[in-house]
Amino acid sequence: MASRRRRSSGERNSPSAPSSCRAIRSPFCTQCAAPRTAPETHARTAPPSSTAAKPGGMLASMDAARYHRLQLILRIVGFALTIGYLVALAASGAGVALAGAARLVAEARWWQVAVVAGAVGLGHTVLTLPLGWVRGYALPRRAGLLHQSLRGWLADKLTAAAIGGALALAVVELIYALIGSTAAWWMVATLALVALEIVLALVFPVWLLPLFYRLTPLQDAALGARLVELARRGGVRAVGVWVADQSRKSRTANAALAGVGATRRIILFDTLVHRFEAREIESVLAHELAHHVHRDVWRGLAVHAAATAAGLWAAARVLDAAAGALGLAGPADPAGLPWLALVLLAVGAVTTPLANAASRAMERQADDYAVALTGDADAFVGAMERLAALNLAERRPHPVEEFLLHGHPSIDRRIARARRWLARPASLRSGTDGRSPSHESST
Repeated sequence: MASRRRRSSGERNSPSAPSSCRAIRSPFCTQCAAPRTAPETHARTAPPSSTAAKPGGMLASMDAARYHRLQLILRIVGFALTIGYLVALAASGAGVALAGAARLVAEARWWQVAVVAGAVGLGHTVLTLPLGWVRGYALPRRAGLLHQSLRGWLADKLTAAAIGGALALAVVELIYALIGSTAAWWMVATLALVALEIVLALVFPVWLLPLFYRLTPLQDAALGARLVELARRGGVRAVGVWVADQSRKSRTANAALAGVGATRRIILFDTLVHRFEAREIESVLAHELAHHVHRDVWRGLAVHAAATAAGLWAAARVLDAAAGALGLAGPADPAGLPWLALVLLAVGAVTTPLANAASRAMERQADDYAVALTGDADAFVGAMERLAALNLAERRPHPVEEFLLHGHPSIDRRIARARRWLARPASLRSGTDGRSPSHESST
């Protein structure tokens, strides 16, 4: 499942953040910036647990370019492993064998689907586990981004795997139940998945996020009042400002406006609160507010729904046309799960760059809105520079990589855009029109 965008983030802001936490639309996706020492003269005092967050030190052993080059290589290897695994299952007839074994141990069809899906998922997990450890723990720790213990990291991963596995199984069960009941199953499944994403967005800050972070109300009353007032000026009502204890795990900084309606709340990483100026935090939050003002949750959901529908439609065509040739009893035969996954993966490889392009356009609009709402482009630039340093971000990735894989513009592009706004005459910097305060093209 993708978030409204987001997400992101194979390489997201927090290397220790589980996939469910990465559903937050990050205000600054700094996986693409370089480690530049952030100015510390005006930063707040960092808590003792975040000493590893200071630029320098362990950073000397690995720069941003090398870190992201290694992450990209590992990402490509992981994708190749997944493709190879599914092709091997499909071509060898292992899916048919699994379905046959499932029929021997379970009479109910939904149990058979669960057995096949569980076996396929478990095999993939075992195959990619070493790679996941290197990408998510060993490499970020070597780069100085992560200081969480291996035990804590594994606990987070097991929790995320349990949630993700349960959701994935529910989705597979739904798909196969629909395949056996209607020819338009792909359309019904798309609508059901959209509904599920809305529910997840609703419960994320109150049920899911607390599984990975301790959330406490912001103690800085003055800062809290400034942020709530900023949200009010943006026309967004938030239910309090909460701080997540990211410094317990990582040095990375982030913030979000999470939830929907009564569950909407401002979430700040404690690394952000302690290391950024108040006006920089306002700038970060203003970017998040823009996503709500522009209804990017719904725009992103529409983009994802279209991509999901395309993948499921293609899978329906393949299963309908080639079930017999593939050795399946019919389109609803759970033995076809590896083929279903392969088709979805292939279509996703085509639709993901398009979805990323739409996301980058929304991010540019949100940046423009943030600068205009605060009227402080310098604070925006300062926040970006500080985030780039803390998050070991690559400032300007290769254009092809940015087009294919990144849902956010590069750090340097975003800073340059803000500086162009700052260079404009004061008379042309007026107000927010809810889209692009600079009235420039946001595409």
